[in-house]
Amino acid sequence: MKDINATPLWTAIVTPMNTDSTVDYESFEKILREQEAALNGIVILGSTGEALNLNKDECKKILEFGLSLNLKVPVMTGIGGFNQKETLEYVKYLNTLTALDAYLVVTPLYAKPGEHGQTHWFKAIMDLASKPCMLYNVPGRTGVKMNFNAVKNLKDHKNFWAIKEASGSVEDFKKYSQAAPNARVYSGDDGMVPEFAPFGCKGLVSVASNAWPLETRAYVVKTLEGKLSSVEATLWSQSCDTLFIAANPVPVKNLMHAQGKIKTNILRSPLDHRDLADNTPVLDANKKVQTWFKENY
Repeated sequence: MKDINATPLWTAIVTPMNTDSTVDYESFEKILREQEAALNGIVILGSTGEALNLNKDECKKILEFGLSLNLKVPVMTGIGGFNQKETLEYVKYLNTLTALDAYLVVTPLYAKPGEHGQTHWFKAIMDLASKPCMLYNVPGRTGVKMNFNAVKNLKDHKNFWAIKEASGSVEDFKKYSQAAPNARVYSGDDGMVPEFAPFGCKGLVSVASNAWPLETRAYVVKTLEGKLSSVEATLWSQSCDTLFIAANPVPVKNLMHAQGKIKTNILRSPLDHRDLADNTPVLDANKKVQTWFKENY
């Protein structure tokens, strides 16, 4: 197993599509190799990878293809849903994939469980899991915040490795760090690493690094070393914000298509590339980020 603590940056990788919305494996290998060259950890089939828009057979094929490349960087995969029995069956399958290094386990979707429901949900998954687990708070997508008491209840679980905090709240970041003092807490918001860094942030699980793998890694490392200026922090915050002017991953796929990294900007329904009417802010941000990198590295 690779050292999952060695990288400060994990890329929540997109799933490239052909024009008929089938998976574009040629582009997929290309972007995975680009992340490997940048030494970034990889998250396959997170929300950025449109995991919930793919059926289980497609998810298995995508995972098995990615793992067949024998990447030198650690690979994590997302676990999400609302049906516990089906979710645990999927975990059993994931446990057979020995090349996987970790699981990203999101708060249950839609049901909005409280302390006891979340404790049971996460514990059942971590009890069964054969890999370290990163618990994922993203209330904007799940409809409920990861419960602080549930985190406290689980803080000593042998498979509780880390937290991805994507609520955009510094106060919540601090509370999760306090609730599970032995867990590594990562930012799930690209632009907020400078705000989280003073409170023990270990790195970033990123959307932006799909388009800017080397640039985002440099930004994260510089931030964690306390060397990022306020001007640079503003540049990164504003640039990352453009990647969320439509539902993720619509903007980043548009940008990656413009960069020539993927063949199309097609997404799987219900997402649609046409919901980003004007890509200009994203393209302008791309120029600023690339200029920053060229001038500093």
